[in-house]
Amino acid sequence: MVAARITVNGKEEPIAPVAPHTTVLDFLRERGLTGTKEGCAEGECGACSVLVARPGVDKPTDWVAVNACLVPVAALDGQEVVTSEGLATAGEPGTPAALHPVQEEMAVRGGSQCGYCTPGFVCSMAAEYYRPGRCEHAGLAEEAADAEHGPNGFDLHALSGNLCRCTGYRPIRDAAFAVGAPADQDPLAQRREQSPPAPVATEYTRDDSAFLRRDTLAETLRLLRERPDAVVVAGSTDWGVEVNIRSRRAGCVVAVDRLPELRELRVEDDRVEIGAALTLTEIERRLDGTVPLLAELFPQFASRLIRNGATLGGNLGTGSPIGDSPPVLLALEASLVLADADGEREVPLAEYFTGYRQSVRRPGELIRAVRVPLPLSPVTAFHKIAKRRFDDISSVAVAFALDVEEGVVRKARIGLGGVAATPVRALATEAALEGRPWTAETAEAAARVLRGEGTPMDDHRASSLYRSAMLGQSLLKLYAQTTEAVPS
Repeated sequence: MVAARITVNGKEEPIAPVAPHTTVLDFLRERGLTGTKEGCAEGECGACSVLVARPGVDKPTDWVAVNACLVPVAALDGQEVVTSEGLATAGEPGTPAALHPVQEEMAVRGGSQCGYCTPGFVCSMAAEYYRPGRCEHAGLAEEAADAEHGPNGFDLHALSGNLCRCTGYRPIRDAAFAVGAPADQDPLAQRREQSPPAPVATEYTRDDSAFLRRDTLAETLRLLRERPDAVVVAGSTDWGVEVNIRSRRAGCVVAVDRLPELRELRVEDDRVEIGAALTLTEIERRLDGTVPLLAELFPQFASRLIRNGATLGGNLGTGSPIGDSPPVLLALEASLVLADADGEREVPLAEYFTGYRQSVRRPGELIRAVRVPLPLSPVTAFHKIAKRRFDDISSVAVAFALDVEEGVVRKARIGLGGVAATPVRALATEAALEGRPWTAETAEAAARVLRGEGTPMDDHRASSLYRSAMLGQSLLKLYAQTTEAVPS
């Protein structure tokens, strides 16, 4: 097998001799690329942001910003990375490099104060700068743009995972809203027209630990049968935190993020099937609102930096009771396709979780896909209660999917997160709604039932009383938001 290598700023380098758990951040800094910083080591501050060439949605290649502090460098074997240093264009010998347009705007508009966060902001901003379609509405009058979208089409959510400790957001926003379209001769813009690097099989071993990637799902499942102790990773947005904050180490890590069988998305007559290794950003852009409840979830799920790596398979595989996707998928009556070396089986998500971070998934078994049945309920909403509007962990998460016909609730599905040891369906509340008129009286009665669902606890995020109160309030909010759109 070919030795693991990575291309950084156009130069190919061997990954050896670092340990398999070594992050992209540490790898880069050890090679003098110190623009990439460590701030939080858990994917919340964005100081470590770098660009990676990934399969595109609208073009062959997208430049995607990821948290270098979370991704093992071995996971980028054969891949292309660009750091803040690589954005500038080299000049003639003896002359300084020409600043990238994003760097130029950050400089002239005072977007860099202490400078610690600036390289990360620049990389996240560059990913949005190169996003296909961003400039379709360039020239839009300032008054026609909203607070989160510039007249140049720039989506500020691209920077939601970047933290400025000097509170210098206004000039950073000004810089983001000032960048124009990439020039025709821009090498990174031209790179989007070519295919991204193909996934390569990786067998990287050092100090009795290994990072492994196989070419196919069948080979991966055979490997997991041989190594049931292996940690399975896709975007490493969860495992990377365990490595950094809790000093977790694994004898064997198996990567599944580039497996073609886990990266399919199909919209069929009776269902939508979403590959477990597609990133949330890819799902969001490829579905483009086809599943409105998922479209409401995505902007509230962590940050764009995290969504560029996080997957539904990973969010469900961890079994966390406060993951944001399970309540939504429960409301959508989703099922999971579980695969092992012997074959596949389909399990309703409502039957998947068995206890705190426990599930029916067997050793050696993977989540291959998530299936959402069609047609979809027309009345949907996702309410995330957290201390911050974006990039925060839920205190309570509630997802609704209702069929209301001629003013009567014919069907109700409600998924809850943060109120029990597992994500749960609000079965009693569903029963309190079904067959009853969609009126204020019904909503108030069902809200009283919803306040008693689950077994909420007291912790540093919220008290049990607060969580119960928010459950009831979420249903009243749904009624207030939807009654005008529902026939009476």
